[in-house]
Amino acid sequence: MHILSRESEGSMRRDTEWDRRAVAEIIDQLKDKPGALLPVLHGIQDGLGYIPPDSVTLIAERLNLSRAEVHGVISFYHHFRTSPPGRHRVEVCRAESCQAMGARHLEAHVKRRLGIDYHQTTPDGEFSLEPVYCLGNCACSPSIRLGDEIFGRMDSQAFDDLLDECQTVAVEVK
Repeated sequence: MHILSRESEGSMRRDTEWDRRAVAEIIDQLKDKPGALLPVLHGIQDGLGYIPPDSVTLIAERLNLSRAEVHGVISFYHHFRTSPPGRHRVEVCRAESCQAMGARHLEAHVKRRLGIDYHQTTPDGEFSLEPVYCLGNCACSPSIRLGDEIFGRMDSQAFDDLLDECQTVAVEVK
C-alpha cells in the first residue's frame, strides 16, 4: 500500500487527499480480528498519519458499525488524529517526574513558541504538538520527543535550539 509518495529528491511528502482504496485495504486486512475497530483505526493512522473524517462512513460500513460508534472511539482516544500531522511531531512528556522537574513551564513555552495547543498543527504544516504520558526518560526530566528522538533535561532555550535546527535549511553555494 502506498499512501505516501516519493518526490525526486527522495524526501517524503504528505498527500492532501486520502486514498480510499488504501483505507479499504487496511479495513479488509483487519476486519476479522476480535474488536477490529481499534486495530483498523491504528492501521489507518499508521498508514496515513491520521484518520480522515470522511473515512468514518467507510469504516462503519465495512465493520457493520454505526458512524457514531466509530466517531465515538476516534474522539475518545487522544492518540487518534483527524487531520494530517505536521512534518515534525513534538511530544511533551506530562508524567509526574517531568512535571516535578519543570515540564509545565516547558509546555507553556513550547505552545507559545509554536503558536498552537495540543493536538494542533502549525499553519505551515511543519509542527504538530502532542502530549505524551511517559517517554521512559525520567532520570533526565523534563523530556520531549521530536520525531523519533527523545531529548532530556529540556528547557526553553534547548527547545528553541532544536526548533531552529529543524527550521534551518542547508543551501549549497556554487
